[in-house]
Amino acid sequence: MARERILVVEDEENLAELLRYNLTKEGYQVTAVDSGEAALVEARKSLPDVVVLDILLPTLDGLEVCRLLKTDPKTAHIPVMMLTAKAEDADVVSGLELGADDYITKPFSPRVLLARLKAILRRRNKEPTEEQHSIRIRELIIHPGRHEVLVEGSPADLTFTEFRLLHFLARRPGWAFTRGQIVDAVKGEDYPVTERSVDVQVAGLRKKLGTLGPYIETVRGVGYRLKE
Repeated sequence: MARERILVVEDEENLAELLRYNLTKEGYQVTAVDSGEAALVEARKSLPDVVVLDILLPTLDGLEVCRLLKTDPKTAHIPVMMLTAKAEDADVVSGLELGADDYITKPFSPRVLLARLKAILRRRNKEPTEEQHSIRIRELIIHPGRHEVLVEGSPADLTFTEFRLLHFLARRPGWAFTRGQIVDAVKGEDYPVTERSVDVQVAGLRKKLGTLGPYIETVRGVGYRLKE
């Protein structure tokens, strides 16, 4: 049976070897690189199933690598797990806003990392085909298959996470969802993210939708909904 391919981007040699050993032992095909520049080249060449990406890299840091991967149509669909030595909300939110799918704080247990990777792969592999149909709500058009959003005919430059959040709300216009429901739907159950980061992403999404930003309504005491 073909196994998923993992690209590890880590400049600490011992940690990179630890990741390679544990992932290979689990049956994954692993490629490890030690710089952001090498990560971009390898990701575009081999199109891995997941990128495990350290934030603190020399020259080109992990946040910039994530941004470049998510804005390149060839690699935008690849899930990214961030490795960070920082636990502050600002660092976590930055990664999520750029489209990262998960993060884990150093030091971490290899078992925890493997469990989180498996969760990412399960979500990636079970995306239902019926969710690929286009959605049109007045001047807003969402093309899931092309990962494209048109606002009054012009494309909106959304991150991977912003796109999934908008698509989730648009599938049931008029329905109010809690921040917890939004996190579960966009990131998967038990995703370790604060409700504050949902508010930050909604604020950024409204700004990018321009005149259609008010389509995303705040439901006081609940969360958010897309105007029906």
